[in-house]
Amino acid sequence: MKSMLAKEVTKKVFNKEALFILDVRNEGAFADWKIEGENFEYLNVPYFDLLDGIEGIIDQLPKDKEILVVCAKEGSSIMVAEMLSEAGVDVSYFQGGMKAWSEHLEPVKVGDLKDDGEIYQFVRIGKGCLSYMVISNGEAAIIDATRMTDVFLHFASEKGVEIKHVFDTHLHADHISGGRQIAEATGATYWLPPKDAEEVSFEYEKLEGGNDVTIGHTTINIHALYSPGHTIGSTSFVVDGKFLLTGDILFIDSIGRPDLAGLADDWVGDLRETLYKRYKELSEELVVLPAHFMIVDELNDDGSVSEKLGTLFAKNHGLNIEDEEEFRSLVSKNLPPQPNAYQEIRKTNMGIITPDEEEQREMEIGPNRCAVR
Repeated sequence: MKSMLAKEVTKKVFNKEALFILDVRNEGAFADWKIEGENFEYLNVPYFDLLDGIEGIIDQLPKDKEILVVCAKEGSSIMVAEMLSEAGVDVSYFQGGMKAWSEHLEPVKVGDLKDDGEIYQFVRIGKGCLSYMVISNGEAAIIDATRMTDVFLHFASEKGVEIKHVFDTHLHADHISGGRQIAEATGATYWLPPKDAEEVSFEYEKLEGGNDVTIGHTTINIHALYSPGHTIGSTSFVVDGKFLLTGDILFIDSIGRPDLAGLADDWVGDLRETLYKRYKELSEELVVLPAHFMIVDELNDDGSVSEKLGTLFAKNHGLNIEDEEEFRSLVSKNLPPQPNAYQEIRKTNMGIITPDEEEQREMEIGPNRCAVR
């Protein structure tokens, strides 16, 4: 019996390969969150329904596709895969289960910067989070790091670069930031928008409009562009005059939700002003790099998530609502459920509570819910 790693499944998503997934979690968990791929097919049969045997599902399994058994943590999928294997079905189980899917990060190069600089996107495929590393002349900056800090530290080590600056575009509510931990481990400067940091329990550098931060000997400017709306301190960056890192303000196929601090009515005006005025003043040639994606359809052919700002002004529905009241209605009435444990996640990112690793993992389980639908 074979196993399949999150990295292997991620490649199948990127390459739009076919895969048949037998998900043996309960129906509610499957409906809420699953491994998504453009050419994936699914059968959801709870593990407890298979304890007496798998004979009833064998006819529902394809003969010409790879079959992957998935569960929450791995154990149930191993047992079901063993039963299927003994019945002559060629099958793999998903190593680490949905917990591993939630935590896998895949680095993808998204562009070159002047003087041999590079920018990489870290795609958290199961959660929809996107982090970034800007590299230039032996130095690096990280933006919106997740709590899987070893991935960033290892990548920087492989590239032979020293992490000098770590940024969070805003106080995250859907996932636990690894920014402060990376800064502590490397001696880097940790930056956070002060309007999002009024309750934090730690020292930080104030990320405010007009900051320019140089990475490497060549000047790669990371401009802090004040862009409130998702949170009151949400900040965007223009990197090297080429890339616009929008945090959770603007996505490829949607816009950011303004309600995760309970202030949707107050902040929806800020959100509109950022999207319809501040961003309109920027070059349409800037390549938008958001902090999240919603669905796998937003992935480019190489697995990255990006699009020119001008294209988004033409195609993103959230940028094309002329009537302000209609915009307010769209934003306030099309909000998905709030992220799991988002209040606890915010408190963790403020340094107010310090859950252990397993607690942090449980807090984050589930899909990304940062956008207006």
